[in-house]
Amino acid sequence: MEKMTIADFLISHKINNPVSFHMPGHKGNDHIRKYGYGEFLDNILKCDITEIEGADNLFQPEGIIKNTMESYRRLYGVPETKLLINGSSCGLIASILATVKRGEKMIVARNCHKSIFNGVLLGGVKPIYAKPEFIKEYGISGEISVDTIKKLITMNPEAKAVILPSPNYYGVCSDIKEIARLAHENNMLLIVDQAHGAHLKFYNETKAAETRGADIVINSTHKTLFSFTESAILNVCSKRVDIFELEDRLQAIESSSPSYLLMGSLDINAKILKKHAEELISEWKSNIEYFLKEADGIEGLRIMKHPMLDETKINLDMSPCGLDGRELEKRLMGKGIYPELVSGNIVMCMTGIGNIREDYTRLLNALKEFSDSAERRDLVNLPGECDFNLTLKEIPKAKKRIKLSEGEGKIVAESIIPYPPGIPIACPGEILTAEIIEYIKGLREKGYKVIGIDVNEKIAVGK
Repeated sequence: MEKMTIADFLISHKINNPVSFHMPGHKGNDHIRKYGYGEFLDNILKCDITEIEGADNLFQPEGIIKNTMESYRRLYGVPETKLLINGSSCGLIASILATVKRGEKMIVARNCHKSIFNGVLLGGVKPIYAKPEFIKEYGISGEISVDTIKKLITMNPEAKAVILPSPNYYGVCSDIKEIARLAHENNMLLIVDQAHGAHLKFYNETKAAETRGADIVINSTHKTLFSFTESAILNVCSKRVDIFELEDRLQAIESSSPSYLLMGSLDINAKILKKHAEELISEWKSNIEYFLKEADGIEGLRIMKHPMLDETKINLDMSPCGLDGRELEKRLMGKGIYPELVSGNIVMCMTGIGNIREDYTRLLNALKEFSDSAERRDLVNLPGECDFNLTLKEIPKAKKRIKLSEGEGKIVAESIIPYPPGIPIACPGEILTAEIIEYIKGLREKGYKVIGIDVNEKIAVGK
């Protein structure tokens, strides 16, 4: 019997008519066809081209690619936009390399995505970590506070830039306006990883980094809007950015064979937003309002609330029904409903512009059923993230592999990262503690994927 392959899985998955509360934002629904771009979908293979005559060039855009960049520039109201075909990751890495020189300091949110830590390593940048607030009730990271950034700027006035996620994976935003003010007063750039908030400019402009003073904002349009997975945009929002340096770093990081399918999907996404954003966002908001109102009556269901929360991220907690996040995810998938993230007791459903009312109704019906059939009503206490302080030393220049169980007191040489959410538990240069080791073992025992630990349970540390 042949083993299942990637294509086999994709076809079998779609046959089951799944409900997507995970990225990408189009959710596999028919909006792209509905709004007049079915011909592109029907001719995917013939549209898969390279830089032939008339097709322009991503790294020297003068024609059709430049026109799409202009569409995004106008949509987001920024001086310049770059298309990204290696996801937000390439934009984040290029932004770091373009703004901070080797050996210089950068204030880095400790709950950043792994790509940012990769950029720090590639650029030889000295990170100054800004620890996020911790939401104890749910055991997850919250915002990066203004006070934290102010303190770190005061202690490190020579730092060249600040980089942070807003919103973070759970949807919690930071006060970008005040953080930008602090950065600019001290001659620092502010780079915002808005990978999870490409929709904010249209959904809730008060939380959009483009309108709050950031210098560079990177958006994963594929996560919540209509473009295909791995497509994204980088918005240059101020004249503080050396655009030529940024362009040079982008061409060094991105593929030299950019996908025209991804760029075509970016173009279609921009066209749909230009013509139909108001209608689509209104429907999206209505569906969220409907879900939250109906969910309020489900016994044993808690939905995370936070003053800085992007409400399109629905964080579910049924621990009062005796269900931790893993069990809740398992039961949802049994109903054909696939969430984005599990973290402790939290199951995060990432809604997108492509979700329809039926998706929310199916989710509500499943949650009601789980509540009605709950055999116990006692709280499960399972934190999603660790709230530990690790000591940062120099990043090791040489490394060796040892058993995780032998790692106490050793300096990490390669990031250890639960995926998702892709936020390192331990970064290169940090000293492992017994507490962290036990936490990592607990994740592995529960079946979580942890990057940086091989099949032999070994990790990389400094020699």
